[in-house]
Amino acid sequence: MTEKQWVHSIVGKIQDVISQQSPNIFVEDGKRLPYAYEVLSYADQEPEVKITDYETDLLIYERLTNQTWKPRLIIEAKIKTKSNSSITTHEAIAYSQKAFTHKTVHPYLRYGILLGNRKDLPGLLFRHGSHFDFMISWQKFDPSEDELNDLIELIIEEVEISRNLEEIIFNTRSQNRKRYTFLHRPLILK
Repeated sequence: MTEKQWVHSIVGKIQDVISQQSPNIFVEDGKRLPYAYEVLSYADQEPEVKITDYETDLLIYERLTNQTWKPRLIIEAKIKTKSNSSITTHEAIAYSQKAFTHKTVHPYLRYGILLGNRKDLPGLLFRHGSHFDFMISWQKFDPSEDELNDLIELIIEEVEISRNLEEIIFNTRSQNRKRYTFLHRPLILK
């Protein structure tokens, strides 16, 4: 089984549960999302831009209308196979940097990694995955009921966090904005 096949096989499982709790949240595999807007030139004040994108493994997005949607969460996927038994330092750094570039264009976006067919999270992800908002490891290709429920719960929470971040980032000058005096980012391990 390839990573793409594995990711595609879990999309339906995730979407079935998510749609019951949040009917406007959708899960897709292989969707392309911009990570850079590069200005090539200007015509007076109008920039000519080049959009550069990556194919996402799992994209969770919110449909706002029939025509508009917002990305809320990207999940990078990696599986353990006989020929590919571990995540390398280079991969951990590259995936974390990919998270950073996506968050530069979509500052409210949440980003994580899901490992399949692995016993646990490798220590180098903790060391080099500084731009991940979460990391998950499933022991087999098919998740246990607890593993799937943990992922669904996390997706719902991360979508809400994305909405809150968007509100905070883009409504900073509004008189009617919510105001906060406390921020705490806990570390939760299972």
